[in-house]
Amino acid sequence: MKMTTALLVSLLLLPLARLSAAGPSKPNIVIFLADDLGYGDLGCYGHPIMQTPNLDAFAKQGTRFTQSYAACAVCSPSRSAILTGRTPYRNGVFAWIPEGREIHLRTSEIALPKLLKERGYATCHVGKWHLNGHFNKPTQPQPSDHGYDWWLATQNNAAPSHENPDNFVRNGEPVGKLEGYSAPLIVDEATTWLTQHRDKSKPFLLSVWAHEPHYPIKASPEFKAKYPDLTDDVQREHHANVTQLDHAFGKLMRTLDELKLADNTVVFFTSDNGPEGDGIKSPGRGSTGGLRGRKRAVYEGGIRVPGIVRWPGKAQPGTTSDVPVIGSDIFVTAVGIAGAKLPTDRVLDGGNLLAAIEGRAVERARPLYWRCAIAPGPLKTAMRIGDWKILADEPLTQFELYDLKHDPLEKTDLSATQPAKFLEMKTALIKLNTEIEAEGPDWWKSYDQGAKRANQKKKQKAE
Repeated sequence: MKMTTALLVSLLLLPLARLSAAGPSKPNIVIFLADDLGYGDLGCYGHPIMQTPNLDAFAKQGTRFTQSYAACAVCSPSRSAILTGRTPYRNGVFAWIPEGREIHLRTSEIALPKLLKERGYATCHVGKWHLNGHFNKPTQPQPSDHGYDWWLATQNNAAPSHENPDNFVRNGEPVGKLEGYSAPLIVDEATTWLTQHRDKSKPFLLSVWAHEPHYPIKASPEFKAKYPDLTDDVQREHHANVTQLDHAFGKLMRTLDELKLADNTVVFFTSDNGPEGDGIKSPGRGSTGGLRGRKRAVYEGGIRVPGIVRWPGKAQPGTTSDVPVIGSDIFVTAVGIAGAKLPTDRVLDGGNLLAAIEGRAVERARPLYWRCAIAPGPLKTAMRIGDWKILADEPLTQFELYDLKHDPLEKTDLSATQPAKFLEMKTALIKLNTEIEAEGPDWWKSYDQGAKRANQKKKQKAE
């Protein structure tokens, strides 16, 4: 029996057509980042009042990490580590970035969206950016310069608050006042991109970086109504704001379901640092879950945060992991998911989260390390190896040592009673700190002077 050429070609192309109709085979990746959400702020992390039904349900669909860390105790550095896999003083974004500052994520860093875009991914960022001081100006890189095809962002916080913000920029163009609340608004933008603007033949990387619950906090009456028994209006606003964040997260997860994308999408959820304020009187009423310190501190309460991963086929539903993980691990893990190659011309501080999901220790070239120039008190640097954590001042002359396995609240300094372990940790910290300082730009050396000058200008302007 003879077969025509046309029929033969059609039969040969049929498998390719089926593959195309099925969509991209590489997993999609979503990175959902909260702002100032404390370790104890979700129901699934033990909060007795906060209503977070969507994130609680999400935690049952994947792996919840009980020792998940931000890469810094403040926002901009933590974000830089997620996108580069490198500790902040190494990649140059060592502190939060006030508007107009020199600090920025340099294009010499290999950012995750650019790397994945080269592997055929469509890319989108919505929400807070906070990785440059010259936002939406040609003098510093913008989200598009780091590989995002589509972006809707603010330099730092939504202004004047989460309600009806007027400082968003879409793909380089200011959009003016938006009606609604920040987290639901950026999720709406993400949904519009998913349904109308992305190339559906490609897998995607979607970064959703919410402003909630960073203040100035503003929550919809819909969510404040869920806390009728709270007489403290500030606390009620804060808790409602977290519920607003949870609501927006749930909307995004439902969108993935409706678009039949959930089964082929890895979703990371975490926070950029611990909760703001004192937790009692100030607008920040977040919870550290009893851990010592809060935002800016290198004690556990400033850096330990919620961390949840839903990874179909890898993360077994309803599991927990006590393996220590950190924000820079997201970069390494996402690169592996995309089938891309990790950069070999620079030090990467992150490791692959898959090991932790499988109950194994994460392989790292360097220990977990934190440094926060504006930490309260003298101790501004920390390092963890195994269950041991050492804290130090910036000159590395004053130290504290803790065994987190037996003392997670960091109540008992063991630097004097464990001399051998103290010497081991001190030596390792000095070596690592020296290496990091030598690699990164020396912007940090003039940061304090720049801050003083900026504050003086503000004072003069106010007068």
